[in-house]
Amino acid sequence: MKGSVYLSTVDRVFRWARANSLWYITAGQGCCADEIMDVFGAKYDLERFGCIEQVDPRQADLLIVSGAISHKASPYLRELYESMLPPRFVMAVGSCAISGGAFSPAQSYSTLPGADKIIPVDVYVPGCPPRPEAIMNGLIALQEKINGNQRVAHQN
Repeated sequence: MKGSVYLSTVDRVFRWARANSLWYITAGQGCCADEIMDVFGAKYDLERFGCIEQVDPRQADLLIVSGAISHKASPYLRELYESMLPPRFVMAVGSCAISGGAFSPAQSYSTLPGADKIIPVDVYVPGCPPRPEAIMNGLIALQEKINGNQRVAHQN
């Protein structure tokens, strides 16, 4: 075994470090943005999960999308996503970011039917607006996905 390298252990350490040091940038508006600010406040404090806000997208690895996405804003959101260095992750928060919500294309001509139409989404957090606990649960689900763990759906 002399000179051997165990990549599984090193890979597991890298995944653990990546999952527990998510630096985020937000792109959103509306009522979901208020809930996101609440999650990053003192009561819920996502810094204990290693989440730190970044201003420059080249330093962030998590993009949190919330609110309705207009057709005019979609190229800028795509550019913001592409300016992030890989590995990059996306969390869609709220029904407007997931499916258009109350501003869906059936109701309005100016919005997209979800963020997944322009960028790949890793975790969806449903709700209108979602509670801060749901956003924290979405972040934990993203950390489990990065670590390679799978959540098991509860069956009745």
